Amino acid sequence: MKNFHLVHDDGMYKLKKENAQRASKVIDSTKADAIKQAAAFVKSKGGGSLRIHKNLGGFKEERTYPRSNDPKQSKG
Repeated sequence: MKNFHLVHDDGMYKLKKENAQRASKVIDSTKADAIKQAAAFVKSKGGGSLRIHKNLGGFKEERTYPRSNDPKQSKG
């Protein structure tokens, strides 16, 4: 499964594939809009895991697209 990270950096959001040096997508918008755009990007690449980080660092949540690919059946 492909893993992507959405991180806040220099006033904008950057979507990076795990272990990548450069961002796959740079989003200059609100966090809610950045999550929507990142989710659409991950879906367009055939699905994967989207890990959303807090603005001040640290991990917030993980979403799997499509949901049927979630490796464990959980509510969260």
